[in-house]
Amino acid sequence: MTGGLFSDYDRGGFFDEAIDDDGHARHGYGPVVDWFDDLTPGNLDYHASLRDDVLRTRGITFTVYGESSGIERTWPMDLFPRIIPADEWAHLERGLAQRVNAVNRFLEDLYVGEQAILEDGVVPRWLVMSSDGFEREAFNIAVPNGARCLVSGIDIVRGDDGRFLVLEDNLRNPSGVSYVLENRATMARVLTGAFAEMGIRSVDDYGRSLLSALRNAAPPSAGDDPVVVVLTPGIFNSAYFEHAFLARQMGVELVEGRDLVVDDNVVTMRTTGGLRRVDVIYRRVDDQFLDPVVFEKSSTLGAPGMMAAVRAGTVTLANAVGNGAADDKAVYPYVPEMIRYYLGEEPLIDNAPTYVLWDADQRAESVARADELVWKPVAESGGYGIVIGPSASDEELADVLAKVEADPRGWIAQEVVQLSRVPSCVEGGLEGRHVDLRPFVLTGASIEVLPGGLTRVAMRKGSLIVNSSQGGGSKDTWVLEDQPGSHDPGAGGF
Repeated sequence: MTGGLFSDYDRGGFFDEAIDDDGHARHGYGPVVDWFDDLTPGNLDYHASLRDDVLRTRGITFTVYGESSGIERTWPMDLFPRIIPADEWAHLERGLAQRVNAVNRFLEDLYVGEQAILEDGVVPRWLVMSSDGFEREAFNIAVPNGARCLVSGIDIVRGDDGRFLVLEDNLRNPSGVSYVLENRATMARVLTGAFAEMGIRSVDDYGRSLLSALRNAAPPSAGDDPVVVVLTPGIFNSAYFEHAFLARQMGVELVEGRDLVVDDNVVTMRTTGGLRRVDVIYRRVDDQFLDPVVFEKSSTLGAPGMMAAVRAGTVTLANAVGNGAADDKAVYPYVPEMIRYYLGEEPLIDNAPTYVLWDADQRAESVARADELVWKPVAESGGYGIVIGPSASDEELADVLAKVEADPRGWIAQEVVQLSRVPSCVEGGLEGRHVDLRPFVLTGASIEVLPGGLTRVAMRKGSLIVNSSQGGGSKDTWVLEDQPGSHDPGAGGF
């Protein structure tokens, strides 16, 4: 480094993914660190302005609920990329494929199998059956290839020892992949100089890979040319941008519930040429709103009779109904046991240390260390409801402990993981900010992991909250190229 933007860079005592303990660029980061170090603050501001222009022009937005005004915002993307060397990614890729394989097998066992893992007491039956995500309507509905989690988003963090850990699984309707693709397109235009010097694995094939996985999940009645649609709740949904984006990427129709008609257990969509049969629905509508006949009676987001068609095997829903039984935060601690049970393997990526609070002993130990732990409600997402013990007030801790005492099944506690940091752009320079990673995993004929995923960054100094709805931002994630043929995740399909 030359004494430019990195001259006063402070690692802050955390594991920094770009700069090592001696102040040198880590493996893979050298060209990018040098490129940024040569910039002046004015150069950095220019590139930031160019980035904002590109994002606005492309209409890349997200929605924040609960605000009275200005809830639709331009997507916050930091200019400094997160880089993952090929060898580190190969390990993550294998571990992610292993994990998704196991949870798919668990869900198959639960809904169409013998529930062997429950019968053997590896996972408590009552815990699964009491999950808000468990759905009796999913019983005896087989899914082609066992791909109940056709799209999975696995949240990964890196601790102060440099190890990757799984923080949680998202197996229902994981969002964020559109921003992975748009971040990449934006960076290729804004940071051409830095981008050109790196051998970076492409993410451009995701739309084709997703379409292939969806077509692979079509029922036998679909024949050789299945019709795939994306089902959205509509324009007021926070992820509508993504729904429309993915439909365009795949070249399929974006539909709402009012566009679908179910007759004689067959789903069709309204078109200008009349009704057209639908074979696969990539749905971005939650379970309880899919079919007013069997779920929420007032819902207009799905279509009456949809579940009857799914049960009859004339249409496939992706992701499958009932996946929430596997990504319940109180079930998450058992995923390593699922891997051992179904695959006979040790987990390649460990869970973050987690305590189940329905267990009296673990609850008592956690309560005694309330100000040292992170407290999470099992049914919330987006960072809502989380209480970080070390930064919480006495009142906040008392409140969360009262909630835990009233409903221990509804909470978990986790050790604070001192998230790794990556240099991030601030006014006039660079500072370290905490990051996580959401890789996206597709289950089709085999398991495929999108190279990289969505790196989320806590834009506020010292914050561990990376969710965009809570003030977080994002980074483009660069997985470096390796030798051809070395990217097999090592775990097949079903």
